Amino acid sequence: MAEGDTILRAARRIEKAIGGERVKVTTPNPRGRASGVQQLDGRTLERAEARGKHLLLRFDDLVLHSHLGMSGSWHVYRRGASWRKPTGSAWAALKGGSSEAVQFGGPTLRLLTAGALRRDPTLSRLGPDILAQDFKAEPVVRRLRTDPHRTLGDALLDQALVAGIGNIFKSESCFAARLDPWAPVGDLFDEELALVVQAAHDLMRNAVEHGRHGRSVYRRAGRPCPTCATPILSRGQGDSNRTTYWCPNCQPTFSTSSGQH
Repeated sequence: MAEGDTILRAARRIEKAIGGERVKVTTPNPRGRASGVQQLDGRTLERAEARGKHLLLRFDDLVLHSHLGMSGSWHVYRRGASWRKPTGSAWAALKGGSSEAVQFGGPTLRLLTAGALRRDPTLSRLGPDILAQDFKAEPVVRRLRTDPHRTLGDALLDQALVAGIGNIFKSESCFAARLDPWAPVGDLFDEELALVVQAAHDLMRNAVEHGRHGRSVYRRAGRPCPTCATPILSRGQGDSNRTTYWCPNCQPTFSTSSGQH
């Protein structure tokens, strides 16, 4: 699933390519036409923004809301260039003077008024954006505390607690903070929770700026930990059974606050 860094990079690319321009809209796939995106034809893209894993394209009083899920993507091309995916799989193409932004797949593409966006239950329940320019760890720590029995790795994926973290940075931030992703939140000090949240912010910001990010544990099960050479472990976690990766030596099941769990 696209995480917050991917969405923020997409927002930046789209705004650079067609921001401030009147767009011509085409909808090769019927699912795109069902979204009502044709109403944007001839309108000017004012700005593109990321809100956690959600992309918002603002056109005056209308907003195009996209969520890419596990398989969706936004591409930016020079206008007239060949697309890297089949034309029929494109839900919508927004064409500016020299460039175009094209969405392929994903569970969500819908058009909202600015007022409906403010009232939208999905977006209004989002926690603080992990990639916000004014990001502070303390509000996220307070939200994580609401369910002390929940394991750390599972809590970091809850978009109502903190928006934008996905499975990659859940595992990588716990490793960077040297915290056990299976530790109940209530067994950790505020300073420990702040450390892992700040690690997620820093790692994801680096990924936004550089486009790539090294992986210490994610999808490295059975391979040696880059720090201590202990084999990395993996197991499904939480109600959604998303796979968590961790080093049992660098991230021991020991909590400085409670002794052990």
